[in-house]
Amino acid sequence: MTDARHYDVIIIGGGPAGLAAGVYAARGRYKTVLLEKGVIGGQIALTEIVENYPGIKSINGFDLSQEMLQQAASYGMETEYVEVTGIERTGDLWTVHTSDVDFIAKAVINTAGADYNRLGVPGEERLTGKGVSYCATCDAAFFKDQAVIVVGGGDAAIEEGLFTTRYISKATVVHRRDELRASAILQERAFANDKMEFKWNTVVTEVLGDDLVTGVKLKDTVTGVESEMETSAVFIFIGQHPNTDFLGDLLPLDPGKHVIVDEWMRPHGPDGEPIPGFFAAGDIRQNSARQVASSVGDGVTAVIAADHYISANFTDVIGLDAEPAESTAG
Repeated sequence: MTDARHYDVIIIGGGPAGLAAGVYAARGRYKTVLLEKGVIGGQIALTEIVENYPGIKSINGFDLSQEMLQQAASYGMETEYVEVTGIERTGDLWTVHTSDVDFIAKAVINTAGADYNRLGVPGEERLTGKGVSYCATCDAAFFKDQAVIVVGGGDAAIEEGLFTTRYISKATVVHRRDELRASAILQERAFANDKMEFKWNTVVTEVLGDDLVTGVKLKDTVTGVESEMETSAVFIFIGQHPNTDFLGDLLPLDPGKHVIVDEWMRPHGPDGEPIPGFFAAGDIRQNSARQVASSVGDGVTAVIAADHYISANFTDVIGLDAEPAESTAG
């Protein structure tokens, strides 16, 4: 392990929340580094087309994340592709441990996000963004007047399934049990919707298609009978898991392991006071809307709160030596 590297602000995670935080932190003249273990953009990088981000009619999700990265970099944000393995507070500073080097800063903004639970069946990963989706709000409009499949039986599956019926001709809910787990009111709405059908005691064993989804293979969990069904899309809602394992017992989490924050993206300790210099934004936080626009807003809010915190508690800001590169940012 080499010597630790010092910054004003460390951002963990390169999704929309982290990238927006990077723009604001670096533009605010803080020496800022973004740590990302995978692909810049997170879940949005897997989205073929984004049509609901204000001001942009249509853009590929990967391209949008790259535009955000370039904007943040133009103001001086650094990016390191490393995996965060732990974090601790030492005195007034935070130390973020990674697989490569330690990073030390006055404030940490955790935007590590959450990963959707996968079915783990053949064709799922290959066709993600090509008919396999984990967000009906994002993608249902692309399948207007077509038949789709919704996998799951909880609140998220039924809420998103109901949303698809604004566009599609038929949504078949495939559920491994013989009854839904969703709340009673959602079940009532689903059963009353003439565009929704249900296949009970059934699991998806493969997603079919070459360049686009064309169907699925199904298996009856009671009889073992296998079958195929044509579909234009597979919307999968079997839960998600926030990337909070590296936090350990650092701060309180909700039962789903999301970070509990206030309106300024600040988690609070057992004493009820905000944890100094630590912020969480985007899908990693409790009750996130899980949209690009809301995640960007979270990231901005977190940086504003971090700015207030640093200004009130530190006089030795590292800052940026060079002037920012030319940018069209507002």
